[in-house]
Amino acid sequence: MTQNQQKSYADVRRRELKFNVDDCVYLKIPPMKGVMRIGKKGKLSPRYVGPYKILRHIGKVAFELELPNDLTLVHPVNHVSLLKKCVEYST
Repeated sequence: MTQNQQKSYADVRRRELKFNVDDCVYLKIPPMKGVMRIGKKGKLSPRYVGPYKILRHIGKVAFELELPNDLTLVHPVNHVSLLKKCVEYST
């Protein structure tokens, strides 16, 4: 009983994300990576960078992205929780 109740509380905040190959997504970059810092402390740095194209689906929750050469500190394979769907993008 209690386990089901806790699951229902957690499921309210959870959202199911579906991405396909060739979709464009934004990538969440942690501030400690030092990518695109603005100012000394980087407080105004963007949270998401991109959009980038998905090259392939790896497992259930990982995707490989087509990243530019200036993002060498960022690994090209990322978890779905770090991605945000790009609503409008024309190539």
